[in-house]
Amino acid sequence: MTDAKQVKLKPGDTIGILGGGQLGRMLAMAAARLGLRCQVFSPDPDSPAFDVVLNATCAEYADVEALELFANDVDVITYEFENVPAAAAMVLDARRPVLPNRKILETTQDRLAEKDFVTRLGIGTAAYADVTSVSSLREAIVRIGLPAVLKTRRFGYDGKGQAIIREGDDIAKVWTSLATKSAILEAFIPYEREISVIAARSAMGQVECFDVTENEHRDHILKISRAPALIPDALAEEARSIAGKIAGALDYVGVLAVEMFVLANGTGPKVLVNEIAPRVHNSGHWTLDGASISQFEQHIRAIAGWPLGKPVRHGEIVTMTNLIGDEINDYEKWLSVPGATIHIYGKGGPRPGRKMGHVTEVRPPQEK
Repeated sequence: MTDAKQVKLKPGDTIGILGGGQLGRMLAMAAARLGLRCQVFSPDPDSPAFDVVLNATCAEYADVEALELFANDVDVITYEFENVPAAAAMVLDARRPVLPNRKILETTQDRLAEKDFVTRLGIGTAAYADVTSVSSLREAIVRIGLPAVLKTRRFGYDGKGQAIIREGDDIAKVWTSLATKSAILEAFIPYEREISVIAARSAMGQVECFDVTENEHRDHILKISRAPALIPDALAEEARSIAGKIAGALDYVGVLAVEMFVLANGTGPKVLVNEIAPRVHNSGHWTLDGASISQFEQHIRAIAGWPLGKPVRHGEIVTMTNLIGDEINDYEKWLSVPGATIHIYGKGGPRPGRKMGHVTEVRPPQEK
Protein backbone atom coordinates (compact mmCIF):
# COMPACT_ATOMS: atom_id res chain seq x y z
CA MET A 1 0.00 0.00 0.00
CA THR A 2 1.18 3.50 -0.85
CA ASP A 3 1.26 6.09 1.91
CA ALA A 4 -1.54 8.56 1.17
CA LYS A 5 0.79 11.40 2.17
CA GLN A 6 2.97 10.57 -0.84
CA VAL A 7 0.13 11.13 -3.33
CA LYS A 8 0.50 14.49 -5.06
CA LEU A 9 -1.25 14.73 -8.40
CA LYS A 10 -0.75 17.50 -10.92
CA PRO A 11 -3.09 18.71 -13.66
CA GLY A 12 -3.12 16.14 -16.43
CA ASP A 13 -2.83 13.16 -14.08
CA THR A 14 -5.57 10.52 -14.03
CA ILE A 15 -7.93 9.42 -11.26
CA GLY A 16 -9.56 6.00 -11.45
CA ILE A 17 -13.15 5.83 -10.21
CA LEU A 18 -14.79 2.54 -9.25
CA GLY A 19 -18.49 2.76 -10.03
CA GLY A 20 -20.26 4.51 -12.86
CA GLY A 21 -23.38 6.00 -11.26
CA GLN A 22 -24.28 9.64 -10.74
CA LEU A 23 -21.74 10.06 -7.94
CA GLY A 24 -18.94 8.88 -10.21
CA ARG A 25 -20.24 11.17 -12.93
CA MET A 26 -20.17 14.22 -10.66
CA LEU A 27 -16.72 13.31 -9.30
CA ALA A 28 -15.37 13.14 -12.85
CA MET A 29 -16.93 16.50 -13.71
CA ALA A 30 -15.37 18.10 -10.64
CA ALA A 31 -11.98 16.62 -11.51
CA ALA A 32 -12.20 17.92 -15.08
CA ARG A 33 -12.60 21.50 -13.85
CA LEU A 34 -9.33 21.08 -11.96
CA GLY A 35 -7.53 19.79 -15.06
CA LEU A 36 -7.48 16.19 -13.84
CA ARG A 37 -8.55 13.28 -16.02
CA CYS A 38 -10.71 10.38 -14.86
CA GLN A 39 -11.18 6.79 -15.97
CA VAL A 40 -14.28 4.96 -14.76
CA PHE A 41 -14.50 1.22 -14.02
CA SER A 42 -18.01 -0.22 -13.97
CA PRO A 43 -19.67 -3.50 -14.98
CA ASP A 44 -22.77 -1.64 -16.24
CA PRO A 45 -22.49 -0.63 -19.92
CA ASP A 46 -25.16 2.05 -19.36
CA SER A 47 -23.24 3.78 -16.57
CA PRO A 48 -23.99 7.53 -16.70
CA ALA A 49 -20.42 8.34 -15.64
CA PHE A 50 -19.14 6.88 -18.93
CA ASP A 51 -20.69 9.87 -20.74
CA VAL A 52 -18.34 12.41 -19.15
CA VAL A 53 -14.95 10.66 -19.36
CA LEU A 54 -12.70 9.91 -22.31
CA ASN A 55 -11.69 6.44 -21.11
CA ALA A 56 -13.82 3.82 -19.38
CA THR A 57 -13.51 0.16 -18.47
CA CYS A 58 -16.67 -1.93 -18.65
CA ALA A 59 -15.85 -5.18 -16.86
CA GLU A 60 -16.85 -7.20 -13.82
CA TYR A 61 -15.12 -6.49 -10.51
CA ALA A 62 -13.95 -10.12 -10.51
CA ASP A 63 -12.04 -9.59 -13.78
CA VAL A 64 -8.48 -9.42 -12.45
CA GLU A 65 -6.91 -8.69 -15.84
CA ALA A 66 -9.27 -5.75 -16.43
CA LEU A 67 -8.54 -4.43 -12.93
CA GLU A 68 -4.79 -4.62 -13.54
CA LEU A 69 -5.03 -2.81 -16.88
CA PHE A 70 -7.25 -0.17 -15.25
CA ALA A 71 -4.73 0.35 -12.44
CA ASN A 72 -1.89 0.74 -14.95
CA ASP A 73 -3.75 3.62 -16.63
CA VAL A 74 -4.37 5.74 -13.52
CA ASP A 75 -2.38 7.46 -10.78
CA VAL A 76 -4.77 7.06 -7.83
CA ILE A 77 -8.04 5.16 -7.35
CA THR A 78 -11.21 6.11 -5.50
CA TYR A 79 -14.78 4.81 -5.44
CA GLU A 80 -18.31 6.14 -5.58
CA PHE A 81 -19.91 3.35 -3.56
CA GLU A 82 -18.84 1.46 -0.46
CA ASN A 83 -19.64 -2.09 -1.54
CA VAL A 84 -16.48 -2.53 -3.59
CA PRO A 85 -15.63 -6.26 -3.46
CA ALA A 86 -12.71 -6.85 -1.09
CA ALA A 87 -10.84 -8.97 -3.64
CA ALA A 88 -11.04 -6.21 -6.26
CA ALA A 89 -9.82 -3.61 -3.77
CA MET A 90 -6.85 -5.81 -2.87
CA VAL A 91 -5.84 -6.27 -6.52
CA LEU A 92 -5.93 -2.53 -7.11
CA ASP A 93 -4.29 -1.59 -3.81
CA ALA A 94 -1.24 -3.69 -4.74
CA ARG A 95 -0.69 -1.47 -7.78
CA ARG A 96 -1.95 2.03 -7.03
CA PRO A 97 -2.99 3.99 -3.94
CA VAL A 98 -6.68 3.45 -3.18
CA LEU A 99 -8.27 6.36 -1.30
CA PRO A 100 -10.05 6.22 1.03
CA ASN A 101 -8.00 3.25 2.24
CA ARG A 102 -9.63 -0.09 1.42
CA LYS A 103 -9.26 -1.17 5.08
CA ILE A 104 -11.94 1.40 5.95
CA LEU A 105 -14.42 -0.60 3.89
CA GLU A 106 -14.08 -3.51 6.30
CA THR A 107 -15.63 -1.28 8.95
CA THR A 108 -18.21 0.61 6.91
CA GLN A 109 -19.48 -2.31 4.79
CA ASP A 110 -20.68 -4.10 7.92
CA ARG A 111 -23.31 -2.38 10.06
CA LEU A 112 -22.28 -4.29 13.19
CA ALA A 113 -18.58 -3.49 12.78
CA GLU A 114 -19.50 0.14 12.11
CA LYS A 115 -21.65 0.40 15.24
CA ASP A 116 -18.91 -1.24 17.34
CA PHE A 117 -16.36 1.23 15.91
CA VAL A 118 -18.49 4.29 16.69
CA THR A 119 -19.27 3.00 20.18
CA ARG A 120 -15.56 2.49 20.93
CA LEU A 121 -15.05 6.18 20.14
CA GLY A 122 -17.49 7.07 22.92
CA ILE A 123 -20.06 8.35 20.40
CA GLY A 124 -23.72 7.55 20.96
CA THR A 125 -25.77 5.24 18.73
CA ALA A 126 -29.10 3.48 19.03
CA ALA A 127 -28.97 0.34 21.18
CA TYR A 128 -28.11 -2.62 18.95
CA ALA A 129 -27.46 -6.36 18.96
CA ASP A 130 -25.94 -8.96 16.65
CA VAL A 131 -28.57 -11.34 15.21
CA THR A 132 -27.83 -14.64 13.47
CA SER A 133 -31.03 -16.67 13.94
CA VAL A 134 -34.65 -16.49 15.00
CA SER A 135 -33.69 -17.43 18.55
CA SER A 136 -31.01 -14.75 18.79
CA LEU A 137 -33.50 -12.25 17.33
CA ARG A 138 -35.97 -13.09 20.09
CA GLU A 139 -33.21 -12.63 22.70
CA ALA A 140 -32.24 -9.29 21.17
CA ILE A 141 -35.84 -8.10 21.27
CA VAL A 142 -36.02 -8.90 24.99
CA ARG A 143 -32.93 -6.71 25.57
CA ILE A 144 -33.75 -3.86 23.20
CA GLY A 145 -37.54 -3.82 23.19
CA LEU A 146 -40.03 -2.98 20.45
CA PRO A 147 -40.46 -1.32 18.08
CA ALA A 148 -37.04 -2.06 16.62
CA VAL A 149 -35.41 -2.15 13.20
CA LEU A 150 -33.87 -5.36 11.83
CA LYS A 151 -31.22 -4.74 9.16
CA THR A 152 -28.93 -6.92 7.11
CA ARG A 153 -25.33 -6.28 8.15
CA ARG A 154 -24.29 -5.69 4.55
CA PHE A 155 -25.58 -4.21 1.27
CA GLY A 156 -28.66 -2.35 2.46
CA TYR A 157 -29.48 1.15 1.20
CA ASP A 158 -32.57 3.33 0.53
CA GLY A 159 -34.59 1.18 2.91
CA LYS A 160 -33.58 -2.11 1.32
CA GLY A 161 -32.52 -4.98 3.55
CA GLN A 162 -34.41 -3.85 6.63
CA ALA A 163 -37.73 -4.25 8.40
CA ILE A 164 -39.45 -2.61 11.36
CA ILE A 165 -40.63 -5.07 14.02
CA ARG A 166 -43.60 -4.09 16.15
CA GLU A 167 -45.53 -5.76 18.97
CA GLY A 168 -47.57 -8.67 17.63
CA ASP A 169 -45.44 -9.25 14.52
CA ASP A 170 -44.54 -12.80 13.51
CA ILE A 171 -40.84 -12.77 14.44
CA ALA A 172 -39.99 -15.92 12.50
CA LYS A 173 -41.69 -14.54 9.39
CA VAL A 174 -39.82 -11.23 9.62
CA TRP A 175 -36.51 -13.09 9.97
CA THR A 176 -37.23 -15.30 6.98
CA SER A 177 -38.28 -12.34 4.81
CA LEU A 178 -34.90 -10.67 5.33
CA ALA A 179 -33.20 -13.72 3.74
CA THR A 180 -29.94 -13.39 5.66
CA LYS A 181 -27.97 -15.14 8.39
CA SER A 182 -26.18 -11.97 9.40
CA ALA A 183 -28.22 -9.06 10.75
CA ILE A 184 -28.31 -6.35 13.38
CA LEU A 185 -31.27 -5.28 15.51
CA GLU A 186 -31.42 -1.59 16.37
CA ALA A 187 -33.71 0.19 18.78
CA PHE A 188 -36.30 2.35 17.04
CA ILE A 189 -35.37 6.00 17.65
CA PRO A 190 -38.22 8.53 18.07
CA TYR A 191 -36.08 11.28 16.60
CA GLU A 192 -36.94 14.94 16.16
CA ARG A 193 -35.15 15.24 12.82
CA GLU A 194 -32.54 13.55 10.67
CA ILE A 195 -29.31 15.37 9.89
CA SER A 196 -26.03 14.61 8.18
CA VAL A 197 -22.57 16.08 8.17
CA ILE A 198 -20.45 16.00 5.02
CA ALA A 199 -16.83 16.08 6.14
CA ALA A 200 -13.60 16.07 4.18
CA ARG A 201 -10.20 15.05 5.52
CA SER A 202 -6.83 15.34 3.81
CA ALA A 203 -3.91 12.94 4.17
CA MET A 204 -2.23 15.55 6.38
CA GLY A 205 -5.18 15.55 8.78
CA GLN A 206 -6.90 18.77 7.70
CA VAL A 207 -10.67 18.47 8.26
CA GLU A 208 -13.34 20.70 6.73
CA CYS A 209 -17.06 20.21 7.33
CA PHE A 210 -19.94 21.62 5.35
CA ASP A 211 -22.98 23.12 7.07
CA VAL A 212 -25.05 20.52 8.89
CA THR A 213 -27.82 19.33 6.57
CA GLU A 214 -31.39 18.43 7.51
CA ASN A 215 -32.89 15.54 5.56
CA GLU A 216 -36.40 14.34 4.74
CA HIS A 217 -37.02 10.80 3.46
CA ARG A 218 -40.03 9.49 1.59
CA ASP A 219 -40.52 5.75 1.17
CA HIS A 220 -37.05 5.28 2.73
CA ILE A 221 -35.43 7.37 -0.03
CA LEU A 222 -33.92 10.81 0.54
CA LYS A 223 -36.23 13.41 -0.98
CA ILE A 224 -35.17 16.81 0.37
CA SER A 225 -32.03 18.16 2.03
CA ARG A 226 -31.77 21.66 3.49
CA ALA A 227 -28.73 23.56 4.69
CA PRO A 228 -28.29 24.73 7.31
CA ALA A 229 -30.28 22.38 9.55
CA LEU A 230 -32.71 24.06 11.94
CA ILE A 231 -30.83 23.12 15.09
CA PRO A 232 -29.02 25.17 17.76
CA ASP A 233 -25.47 26.26 16.91
CA ALA A 234 -24.06 24.24 19.80
CA LEU A 235 -25.70 21.07 18.49
CA ALA A 236 -24.45 21.76 14.97
CA GLU A 237 -20.94 22.14 16.35
CA GLU A 238 -21.30 18.85 18.24
CA ALA A 239 -22.41 17.11 15.03
CA ARG A 240 -19.43 18.48 13.09
CA SER A 241 -17.10 17.46 15.92
CA ILE A 242 -18.46 13.90 15.81
CA ALA A 243 -17.89 13.69 12.05
CA GLY A 244 -14.35 15.01 12.43
CA LYS A 245 -13.61 12.53 15.22
CA ILE A 246 -14.83 9.64 13.07
CA ALA A 247 -12.78 10.79 10.07
CA GLY A 248 -9.67 11.10 12.22
CA ALA A 249 -10.12 7.70 13.86
CA LEU A 250 -10.43 6.10 10.42
CA ASP A 251 -7.37 8.03 9.16
CA TYR A 252 -9.73 8.90 6.34
CA VAL A 253 -8.71 10.63 3.11
CA GLY A 254 -11.58 12.06 1.09
CA VAL A 255 -15.21 12.97 1.77
CA LEU A 256 -17.50 10.99 4.04
CA ALA A 257 -21.02 11.50 5.33
CA VAL A 258 -22.18 10.82 8.87
CA GLU A 259 -25.94 10.42 9.22
CA MET A 260 -27.37 11.25 12.64
CA PHE A 261 -30.62 11.47 14.57
CA VAL A 262 -31.47 14.53 16.64
CA LEU A 263 -33.33 13.53 19.80
CA ALA A 264 -35.48 15.79 21.93
CA ASN A 265 -35.50 14.89 25.61
CA GLY A 266 -35.73 16.45 29.02
CA THR A 267 -32.16 17.72 29.02
CA GLY A 268 -32.34 19.21 25.52
CA PRO A 269 -31.65 17.76 22.08
CA LYS A 270 -28.72 15.43 21.46
CA VAL A 271 -27.45 13.45 18.50
CA LEU A 272 -26.93 9.77 17.85
CA VAL A 273 -24.95 8.43 14.89
CA ASN A 274 -27.02 6.31 12.52
CA GLU A 275 -24.66 5.40 9.69
CA ILE A 276 -21.36 6.33 8.05
CA ALA A 277 -21.11 6.56 4.27
CA PRO A 278 -17.43 6.45 3.17
CA ARG A 279 -17.98 8.49 0.01
CA VAL A 280 -19.65 11.58 -1.38
CA HIS A 281 -23.30 11.50 -0.40
CA ASN A 282 -26.75 12.38 -1.73
CA SER A 283 -27.37 14.78 1.16
CA GLY A 284 -24.32 16.77 0.07
CA HIS A 285 -25.58 17.49 -3.45
CA TRP A 286 -26.69 20.96 -2.36
CA THR A 287 -23.02 21.93 -2.26
CA LEU A 288 -22.78 21.78 -6.07
CA ASP A 289 -24.54 25.14 -6.41
CA GLY A 290 -24.96 26.19 -2.80
CA ALA A 291 -21.37 26.45 -1.60
CA SER A 292 -18.04 27.90 -2.68
CA ILE A 293 -16.70 24.37 -3.14
CA SER A 294 -18.71 21.20 -3.74
CA GLN A 295 -18.34 17.92 -1.89
CA PHE A 296 -17.13 16.42 -5.18
CA GLU A 297 -14.30 18.91 -5.67
CA GLN A 298 -13.39 18.57 -2.00
CA HIS A 299 -13.07 14.79 -2.44
CA ILE A 300 -10.94 15.19 -5.56
CA ARG A 301 -8.66 17.65 -3.77
CA ALA A 302 -8.25 15.29 -0.81
CA ILE A 303 -7.29 12.22 -2.85
CA ALA A 304 -5.07 14.31 -5.14
CA GLY A 305 -3.03 15.56 -2.19
CA TRP A 306 -4.20 19.15 -2.71
CA PRO A 307 -5.25 21.54 0.09
CA LEU A 308 -8.93 21.39 1.03
CA GLY A 309 -11.13 24.40 0.49
CA LYS A 310 -13.01 26.13 3.30
CA PRO A 311 -16.65 25.84 2.21
CA VAL A 312 -18.80 28.95 2.38
CA ARG A 313 -22.54 28.55 1.87
CA HIS A 314 -24.21 30.68 -0.80
CA GLY A 315 -27.44 32.32 0.27
CA GLU A 316 -29.48 32.03 3.44
CA ILE A 317 -30.91 28.56 2.78
CA VAL A 318 -30.01 25.97 0.16
CA THR A 319 -32.43 23.16 -0.69
CA MET A 320 -31.79 20.00 -2.69
CA THR A 321 -34.75 18.05 -4.06
CA ASN A 322 -34.25 14.59 -5.56
CA LEU A 323 -36.11 13.85 -8.78
CA ILE A 324 -37.21 10.25 -8.36
CA GLY A 325 -38.73 8.06 -11.03
CA ASP A 326 -41.22 9.83 -13.31
CA GLU A 327 -40.53 13.19 -11.64
CA ILE A 328 -37.67 13.62 -14.10
CA ASN A 329 -40.22 13.99 -16.91
CA ASP A 330 -41.21 17.38 -15.48
CA TYR A 331 -37.66 18.73 -15.63
CA GLU A 332 -38.70 21.73 -17.76
CA LYS A 333 -40.72 23.30 -14.95
CA TRP A 334 -37.51 23.82 -12.96
CA LEU A 335 -35.74 25.68 -15.76
CA SER A 336 -37.57 28.94 -15.06
CA VAL A 337 -37.53 28.80 -11.25
CA PRO A 338 -35.38 31.65 -9.85
CA GLY A 339 -32.35 30.36 -7.94
CA ALA A 340 -32.88 26.78 -9.13
CA THR A 341 -30.33 24.60 -10.94
CA ILE A 342 -31.27 21.21 -12.34
CA HIS A 343 -28.90 18.23 -12.60
CA ILE A 344 -30.01 15.35 -14.84
CA TYR A 345 -27.97 12.18 -14.42
CA GLY A 346 -28.30 10.78 -17.93
CA LYS A 347 -29.68 7.44 -16.84
CA GLY A 348 -32.03 5.29 -18.91
CA GLY A 349 -35.78 5.21 -18.45
CA PRO A 350 -37.23 6.22 -15.08
CA ARG A 351 -38.28 3.52 -12.64
CA PRO A 352 -40.07 3.84 -9.29
CA GLY A 353 -37.53 4.67 -6.59
CA ARG A 354 -34.73 5.42 -9.06
CA LYS A 355 -32.88 8.72 -8.56
CA MET A 356 -32.89 10.39 -11.97
CA GLY A 357 -31.62 13.85 -11.06
CA HIS A 358 -31.87 16.61 -8.50
CA VAL A 359 -32.58 20.31 -8.19
CA THR A 360 -30.76 22.80 -5.98
CA GLU A 361 -32.38 26.05 -4.92
CA VAL A 362 -30.44 28.91 -3.36
CA ARG A 363 -32.40 31.51 -1.41
CA PRO A 364 -30.63 34.89 -1.34
CA PRO A 365 -30.14 36.46 2.13
CA GLN A 366 -32.61 39.29 1.46
CA GLU A 367 -35.53 36.91 0.95
CA LYS A 368 -37.66 35.99 3.96
